[in-house]
Amino acid sequence: MRTAYQYKLRPNKEQLATIEMWLELLRWQYNYRLGERFSWWEENRCPVNACPLVMPIPQLREIPDYYSQKKDLVNTKDKFPEYKLIHSQVLQDCIKRVKLAFDRWLKTDKNGDKLGKPRFKGKGRYRSFTYPKIKLDCIEGNKINLPKIGKVKLIQHRPIPEGLIIKTVTISRKADGYYVTLSLEDKSAPAFTTKVEPTLKNTLGIDMGLKEFLVTSKGESVSIPQYYRKSQQQLKSLQQRLSRKKKEVKGGLRLLKL
Repeated sequence: MRTAYQYKLRPNKEQLATIEMWLELLRWQYNYRLGERFSWWEENRCPVNACPLVMPIPQLREIPDYYSQKKDLVNTKDKFPEYKLIHSQVLQDCIKRVKLAFDRWLKTDKNGDKLGKPRFKGKGRYRSFTYPKIKLDCIEGNKINLPKIGKVKLIQHRPIPEGLIIKTVTISRKADGYYVTLSLEDKSAPAFTTKVEPTLKNTLGIDMGLKEFLVTSKGESVSIPQYYRKSQQQLKSLQQRLSRKKKEVKGGLRLLKL
């Protein structure tokens, strides 16, 4: 079973500058990788009934997927050394977000309709980053040890229960500051994956009727609530009060004089 605990962070000026720099670099990387996918989609895909025969067919290239874009992060770090300052797993999680956003757009929902096209992130619109893996003892007292950022003070308003394991850590920016969200796993909780076969003992039949609200197979009955009948007298008195009010017209508007 998974649960999440969220605490407020109190980073110092140096840590705050690092977090802001990471968010901006990750925003650039997100937009670049999303643009790669859109570019391939527009150049290498056309409808069968509307193929542009007048235009030359471009050279086909491999579709950018999660693994190819993650592998290309090495070239990104060579061209832009500032990306070496970001934790490698945090940078890979940015590529994963692009994959999830693009896959949601290509797939349809249960009604057969497509979801909205993913948009590029404007300045200040990329608000969080995630450590997919972190040390179990990352919290030391009132501080959390974030790789390549340091020990950041947090307001731990409630302790983490014993037996819960920290799986992921997400740093998010909100209107009143920065927060850390810990995704916790409780292995002691049952998974509820067992299937229950219906039998006469664990099955209950319900019959909806007019005289009674429902009658079960065991003979138990539930009467109709009669909400309307119970409030009918109150509704009658309110209608009488409304009919006695005087109507006035001012400036083209009809008002009721109380």
